[in-house]
Amino acid sequence: MENGGEAKFPAFPYKPYSIQIDFMNALYHSLDKGGVSMLESPTGTGKTLSIICSALQWVLDQRQKDQSEKRVESDEKKGKNGEISSDDEPDWIKNFVVNKDNQVDEKKSKKNKHGFASEKYKKRMNKDSHRDLFSRNIDEESFPENKECKRSVKKNDVVDLDDNEFLLEEYESEEEGGIGSLNSKRKGNKFTVNSSSEEEEDEFEEEEEVKLKVYFCSRTHSQLSQFVKELRKTIFANEMNVVSLGSRKNFCINEEVLRLGNSTQINERCLELQKSKKKEISKMKNLGAEGKVRRTKASSGCPMLRKHKLQKQFRDEISHQGVLDIEDLVQLGRNIGTCPYYGSRSMITSADLVVLPYQSLLSKASREALGLNLKDSIVIIDEAHNLADSLISMYDAKITLSQLENVHSHIEKYFGRFRGLLGPGNRRYIQTLLVLTRAFLRVLLNDKDGNRLNTCPDAEKGVRENKTFDSSMAINDFLFSLNIDNINLIKLLQYIKESNIMHKVSGYGDKMTTMQKGSAVKENGESCDNGSILSGFQALANMLLSLTNNDGDGRIIISRKRLSSSGQGAYLKYVMLTGEKIFSEIVHEAHAVLLAGGTLQPIEETRERLFPWLPSDHLHFFSCSHIVPPESILPLAVSHGPSGRSFDFSYGSRSSSTMMEELGLLLRNLATVIPEGIVVFFSSFEYEGQVYDAWKTSGILERILKKKHIFREPRKNTEIEVILKKYKEAIDNPAPKSGAILLAVVGGKISEGINFSDGMGRCIVMVGLPYPSPSDIELLERVKHIESLGDTSSTEIPKLSISEEEYYGGDVQSGFSILRSCRRRGKEYYENLCMKAVNQSIGRAIRHVNDYAAILLVDIRYASDSSKRSFSHPSSKLPQWIKESLVSATNNYGEVHKRLHQFFRFNKNRNCN
Repeated sequence: MENGGEAKFPAFPYKPYSIQIDFMNALYHSLDKGGVSMLESPTGTGKTLSIICSALQWVLDQRQKDQSEKRVESDEKKGKNGEISSDDEPDWIKNFVVNKDNQVDEKKSKKNKHGFASEKYKKRMNKDSHRDLFSRNIDEESFPENKECKRSVKKNDVVDLDDNEFLLEEYESEEEGGIGSLNSKRKGNKFTVNSSSEEEEDEFEEEEEVKLKVYFCSRTHSQLSQFVKELRKTIFANEMNVVSLGSRKNFCINEEVLRLGNSTQINERCLELQKSKKKEISKMKNLGAEGKVRRTKASSGCPMLRKHKLQKQFRDEISHQGVLDIEDLVQLGRNIGTCPYYGSRSMITSADLVVLPYQSLLSKASREALGLNLKDSIVIIDEAHNLADSLISMYDAKITLSQLENVHSHIEKYFGRFRGLLGPGNRRYIQTLLVLTRAFLRVLLNDKDGNRLNTCPDAEKGVRENKTFDSSMAINDFLFSLNIDNINLIKLLQYIKESNIMHKVSGYGDKMTTMQKGSAVKENGESCDNGSILSGFQALANMLLSLTNNDGDGRIIISRKRLSSSGQGAYLKYVMLTGEKIFSEIVHEAHAVLLAGGTLQPIEETRERLFPWLPSDHLHFFSCSHIVPPESILPLAVSHGPSGRSFDFSYGSRSSSTMMEELGLLLRNLATVIPEGIVVFFSSFEYEGQVYDAWKTSGILERILKKKHIFREPRKNTEIEVILKKYKEAIDNPAPKSGAILLAVVGGKISEGINFSDGMGRCIVMVGLPYPSPSDIELLERVKHIESLGDTSSTEIPKLSISEEEYYGGDVQSGFSILRSCRRRGKEYYENLCMKAVNQSIGRAIRHVNDYAAILLVDIRYASDSSKRSFSHPSSKLPQWIKESLVSATNNYGEVHKRLHQFFRFNKNRNCN
């Protein structure tokens, strides 16, 4: 590069601190090298802005470098062959716009500035793969019409409806047609597109590959909005095309669909509307004017996608307004009256920077459905502290007892009605589905003879009669034990995809329900059965897909728990244990993958779980300190309360009345010495509720309220903004009280994505060590798997205290028994889960160089003489910038109170001066 030093990153809107320059240089060189890098920068150090200014500067420099090389080549060619046409320049060079004056003529360009140039992309957007493919109808012309049930049910609508609408096309048997193929225009073609479409799509992909993109993803929508906010501070907001992606639930503006609430149902309903629109267009050609009269509103597709010119207006408006986040895009879609979800997706092709949530990038199904091409691009994964667990959780699959009963019942009814009309291929595969659903039901009901499979009340009775326990099995053991190991699941999944069986069965079930009820159902426009049938069928398909994984990749959890107040009954669940193969697909496609976060250590655990093929010395790791001076933070290990009692919030002691009372006395005292806002983190919503009720009963709550307002984190994410607003108002307008206390939960929304700068978080109180519950069978399976990593003597998961064949009673002691059996990796993973959660929570307070806050670690286990610390001591896993200032031992609470008083007096005076 020609520029050096700070000039290397001219887009940085402020004078950068030295650690920010170091971070940007490290990121820039990581992109030069390619491969996998991990960059750690504490929260509050301007990490997001540093990522933007470094990564996008690298892209800009790279493109200018490539342009220079092309010009040299062009000049050399001119010298040999004379003048050449400018049309010989590659499209991606001509289309790259530094100033937005340069527009590409839509009629002459295969892909315009907005990336919505051709039908090829529309087809690509509907590309199906893995789990997403099962929610889509492959044969558009056979999709059942009028699935919507918010309609007036007239006699003709029901009686005259021909059942042939729900009849499956003939599906040839293997003997007749090879690997199950439809005896139709789809014969011999596994996917939805014909040969000409495939050629067009390949051409489209080649065109897209030449454009270098940056994909930035984070965990929450609020974090993505913060990224866009920082991006707007730089020149890149005007120099690069940016698109923000999100889920249908976050983008949808169709009120009828939004009322469904559930993400799965919203997705299914959206896709149904697209299919019904295509079906209606096909019918209109045959029905003529009469068809227009008969067409219903519901069968016309989504009203937000009827006018193509509005979608074009949506894209044009974005090009004028610049970088928009999800909220902006939704508002723009509402103003124009067109779908922001499909509008944003249509702009991926021409984007230089794609901002998207974890799921959209890390899930292969989502990537392919969106048409994301990672080839030679840059992938930046922010908030990557729990990346391995986040990644594998996306590949879990679960089906409940009620879903199984529903699907099994409807397949039986469908088969009973159409059995005589179906060909041998369809009959065989439907019978196979019935065999599988019966087998799954038997294992959940613990019923070898299948006596309880026919009626729901008996099934529920069966669950109540049996002992409630969880068990886990390897995939092959599970298949053998149910005697279904001889079923070819790959071919069955292909049949589900190609035959459209899901929508045929659910459509017929919807018709039967409507006929029985004889009137419209549910105000939200969703049938009481149809949505649940589709969701259940989707869950079944996902479970079957999971069973095609390698035997050691995951475990089957069998839970026969009774139906609880939370609605959690018996279920089957596949838990993915390894993310190595999943992540390798991203690494091998992209030019560079950057993992960024406030606390990424221990990096060796991440390497072993996600990219073990990469030698430790080939992993580029960078870590910087905090921008705040040491005197701006006061980390204290608080081992004793005001009454002199020791704080012990371990599982066996935390629920004692004395422990909860002592914590209340601590908060009352803190309220007198700490100004403005205090955020208190508990290990779970259950424990927070238990403590709050104890304070209320004992009268301590009333005493705290005399000093500060108290707010509690709600379980519903939709209510958080309201609580935070009230909390901030109480701090900004403290009279007659001195601020507020916010009771929050580790792992909740507040601990992950909310920043408490300045008065919003003058003190963070961490109550105990928030270890995850050792009674969680899924957690124990991960622990056992991680314990086996790197064990070259055996590839099997080691037998621990409880054998794999035994059942988990769901009690904590069984879990502790397994944890004690771990020698190294498994135990360390369990400890890391706890401390990563602690670090995320306490990092919410210090957000800029002039900020200051106290951090109280309330538990005797945090306190230790430095000479006695071991590697597994909690304080050893704190971030370096906190660990260096930690006061790890105090004689009594009086010393804690004195230090707090001095700290806040000093910082108040310093900021006044």
